[in-house]
Amino acid sequence: MSKNLYIAAAEAETGKSMIVLGIMDFLSRYVDKIGFFRPVVRSGKVIDNHIRLISSRYNLKFDYESMYGITSDEMFAFNKTGDTESIYTSILNKYKLLEQKCDFVLVEGSDFRSYLSQYEFDFNLRVANNLNCPIISIISGVSKDVPEVLESIQVMRSVLAMEKCIQIGTIVNRARKNDISQIATFLKEVMPNSEVNFVIPEKAFLQKLTMRQIKDGLSAKQIYGDDVSLNHDVIDVKVAAMNIENILNNISEGSLIITPGDRIDVLLGLSFTLLSNNYPKIAGILLTGGFKPNDQFKKLIYGLKRLPITILSVECDTFTAATEVSKVRPLLFPENEQRLASALGLFEKYVVVEELAKKITITKSNVVTPLMFEYELFNRAKQNRKHIVLPEANDDRILRAASILLNRKAVDITLLGNEEEINQRAASLNISLKNAFIIDPFDNDLIEEYTAEYYRLRKHKGISKEAAKQLMYDVSYLGTMMVHKGHADGMVSGAINTTQHTIRPAFEFIKTKPGTSIVSSSFLMCLEDRVLVYADCAVNPNPDAKQLADIAISSAKTAAMFGIEQRIAMLSYSTGSSGKGKSVEKVREATEIVKKRRPELKTEGPIQYDAAIDASVAKTKMPDSEVAGKATIFIFPDLNTGNNTYKAVQRSANAVAIGPVLQGLNKPVNDLSRGCQVTDIVNTVVITAIQAQEEDSLF
Repeated sequence: MSKNLYIAAAEAETGKSMIVLGIMDFLSRYVDKIGFFRPVVRSGKVIDNHIRLISSRYNLKFDYESMYGITSDEMFAFNKTGDTESIYTSILNKYKLLEQKCDFVLVEGSDFRSYLSQYEFDFNLRVANNLNCPIISIISGVSKDVPEVLESIQVMRSVLAMEKCIQIGTIVNRARKNDISQIATFLKEVMPNSEVNFVIPEKAFLQKLTMRQIKDGLSAKQIYGDDVSLNHDVIDVKVAAMNIENILNNISEGSLIITPGDRIDVLLGLSFTLLSNNYPKIAGILLTGGFKPNDQFKKLIYGLKRLPITILSVECDTFTAATEVSKVRPLLFPENEQRLASALGLFEKYVVVEELAKKITITKSNVVTPLMFEYELFNRAKQNRKHIVLPEANDDRILRAASILLNRKAVDITLLGNEEEINQRAASLNISLKNAFIIDPFDNDLIEEYTAEYYRLRKHKGISKEAAKQLMYDVSYLGTMMVHKGHADGMVSGAINTTQHTIRPAFEFIKTKPGTSIVSSSFLMCLEDRVLVYADCAVNPNPDAKQLADIAISSAKTAAMFGIEQRIAMLSYSTGSSGKGKSVEKVREATEIVKKRRPELKTEGPIQYDAAIDASVAKTKMPDSEVAGKATIFIFPDLNTGNNTYKAVQRSANAVAIGPVLQGLNKPVNDLSRGCQVTDIVNTVVITAIQAQEEDSLF
């Protein structure tokens, strides 16, 4: 079994960072303790961006210094004295220390930025051999026709053969789209069957600079803007050396405007374009000469409604600043989730990761980390893509989540809201929603059909046609009706609306499944090494014994849906027959109901949490139990206990809590916490899509 893999670029401008991100992404699905290593990083105080990206995104628990071999200054010093062997020895020693802590290490080669760039491929191959790493080589298709790409492949192959490297694959990246088929055919003909080969086209969005990259590349100071505006794409660069009237005639969408810092007229004019629908939205402003806006300007701009723009300042003159901007290379940053999602979507489209996994001969870990679980969810969602409606399109978190989901092609999305307002907000957030469906609750062709259906279903409750129509203008009712009518497969809401507001329509006309008396909720608790189910933690304050049994059976179905073994612990403050009291008896009765209704389920109760989860405690308290010490489904006796417990575990154990997942409805509708993050929304939407897939399998 391979314990490592080396990603080596054969030349500059290969887009290697996207390949590394994609491979790390799929490795994280299979491997528990994964490491990341770079043989050489640039000297200086700034942390290597590739290490920062990978370590933060995949939550690697290693010190920065342990994730690289030597710095560029150290490499230069060794070369200067002629002691080149110490370069390789130093790298190997550092690598071995990291390898001891990992099941697998992904190694990313150098970046073709050093004074030794003409020798870098040879250097990387020698490092790979010293580390005993199989290699994936990356060829650039930038500015090359097909014969030039093929020549690059042949040269790369000859160098690999000469160095006796273990080659497992070749990726041609940034190829012209029309050339993909021809290049792929050539690779198939000349490469051994033991290797994998892929061709990925050039995508303009990966080559765009962002304001964050401009800021970091020029060591500029940010004097206005936030993290969101730093992620704005820079489409072009314009130097503003004319009067404001002429500047306004020449700006375009995504322009970076470079201007002396004392041009307050330019600053004012450009700032106010952001408030107008008649002008394109620029990406940012770069002030030169070390000049800063005066106090009057600061007072004015900070008094405006938050402007979606970054203003940077540098000490150098305008010409120097423009020259330095031209030298900045596009990078993938952990802060730009939208760019990362797009990059991963491109990688997954053109690289068959299952084939790659076979060549690396990875043994899949029995441990299930949060990241592994989340990626399995994504993979399942993609297999049978569902349509999910998001009613709260006036929330930035919802729009960001929608963009990520669309980029990853996990689901189809309908947003409820005014189309012009949604698109304007998306533009200010620098996200794309071009593949989303948008329905205006106050202007759509469905309102009469939905009104008639709601009136038919609820007229026995005394609802009038006019009242029914008014309810259909409510996004929660409109979204739920879309699910009911089959125009969407599921709904996710609750980032703004209360739980009651979110689920009341579902109670009214989606109703519960046959044989289920109560709608409940569960959380998928992703701990460091496993996934558990907690229920009910969000809906029912004090369920009786029959309802508690229903919750347990519904939770077992949820666990099965997501590949979690079904071992149910009916929790109480006592274990077995030792305790007395009303609440204990309720749990005892509920346990008996579960065993009677579903005898095939492994169920234990009453049982305390420690006895349910800890094998050593279980050995003392319930040594003969099939559940004690091995429970995977935890049923809490009341909402107070369940809600506080899941939050305590989430915070104290750094667990990822996915949910709440609503159980028992005929069609999937899920509620968000109003304090949810973008990741929570993404996960809940994917969960909802998988629930919809399961509904399909029943028919």
